[in-house]
Amino acid sequence: MGILLAWGGYSLYTLPVDAVPDVTSNQVDILTLSPSLAPLEVERFITAPIEMAMSNIPGLVEVRSISKFGLSVVKVIFNDQTDVYWARQQIFERLESVKSEIPAELGKPEMGPLTTGLGEIFYYIIKPRNPADSSFSLMEIRTMQDWLVRKQLLSVPGVADVSSFGGFKKEYQAKIRLDRMKSLGVTVEELYDALAQGNSNTGGAYVEKDGKAFTIRGIGLATSVEDIGNIV
Repeated sequence: MGILLAWGGYSLYTLPVDAVPDVTSNQVDILTLSPSLAPLEVERFITAPIEMAMSNIPGLVEVRSISKFGLSVVKVIFNDQTDVYWARQQIFERLESVKSEIPAELGKPEMGPLTTGLGEIFYYIIKPRNPADSSFSLMEIRTMQDWLVRKQLLSVPGVADVSSFGGFKKEYQAKIRLDRMKSLGVTVEELYDALAQGNSNTGGAYVEKDGKAFTIRGIGLATSVEDIGNIV
């Protein structure tokens, strides 16, 4: 009895205590952003193929999913005996095969950070103080989130990742004039290939002169809208 009391007293001061103990099982999140798809389309074209690919992993307990407007979240849950790093490797291998079933323009599935089910702890919204203020567009707000707010939050100790959702990412779009292309005999595929191949730098050899080596390379990476227009 004395030994039990002594052990109990020792455990009272050494037993780890947490206000919110993590009792969740091993799980890995798979996130896919697809801003152009409605929930039913997200479920059909993205969530369903991912769920099928994850259905036969050893140690699997359950696969859960949420399909929202422009977002697919698939949670793959394993038993407690499964090593989470091994599980992530298995999921990574299966994601490589399932990516071929999802058109590239619809989204790219990626694993979430290494966190538990209690890892998602805070949601926030960036919006103007005055709802009637239209000085900030959705693209500007998203840029502010990705390049200012997100980077500051990632510098906080203990923060594994910050996910952004909503708004519009800044991008340049090439609008196609089908009548003009038809008159010139240019196809959409040829235009796409020209934009892809004409927007890159190329490496070359080097030239030796006076004991020095000068690297030669071709500069073709577009840095402005005018550069993109000059490609085609």
